[in-house]
Amino acid sequence: MITIVIAEAALETVPPELLSHPSVKKLAERKGKLPEETLLDISYHYAAMKDLRDWDRRGRPDITYITLLNLLERPLNKEGLLKVYVHTIGNFVIDISPEINLPKNYSRFLGLVEQLFQTGNVPPRGKPLMVLKKGRLEDVVKNVGHTKVVFLTEKGKAAKSSYFRGLVDGGGSPMFVIGGFQRGEFSRDNLSLADDKVSVYSKPLDAWIVASMVAHEVERALKIIQ
Repeated sequence: MITIVIAEAALETVPPELLSHPSVKKLAERKGKLPEETLLDISYHYAAMKDLRDWDRRGRPDITYITLLNLLERPLNKEGLLKVYVHTIGNFVIDISPEINLPKNYSRFLGLVEQLFQTGNVPPRGKPLMVLKKGRLEDVVKNVGHTKVVFLTEKGKAAKSSYFRGLVDGGGSPMFVIGGFQRGEFSRDNLSLADDKVSVYSKPLDAWIVASMVAHEVERALKIIQ
């Protein structure tokens, strides 16, 4: 089993200090929800976020959405060999079922995640496809079985196809950690969890591109694809 964690994801509900801002209230009214039930989204809340701590690393639920779409449609997942978690900037962990069929409509995805933050499970009844719990990235590393924790960062050493083959040879179960934020680096505490830090390209790439490249290399290494 290969584990991929989208870490420090810019995915959170609107923080208390912004609830009264006009842009937050306007979007909530349009959705028919309370402001605290909506997700922070820089596309709508830029004016409210400008004075928010680490504002340029927050309010990007689209990064998680596109990355999940890329991963869950990969042959690696279709073969039952992939497990995906999302760790958010606010220290929540989302357990994603490999069986989930994410909506192809972004607005519907936002609605599901807003529901998830309210209920803790999606769907609220029956077999859950997404489960939200309070937790740190360290908790995922400690509680999920793996043979090596590999952080993907542009500052890491260059990793070729042979590197990924070495990780899965002999039944290895690596955990890959990919940043779910738009710029910057992982926190120092989270980076300390890495057994290895690698890069798949010398320049910054979007999270969904990195995730797809990693999955592709693993699929080749496992001979799922040629």
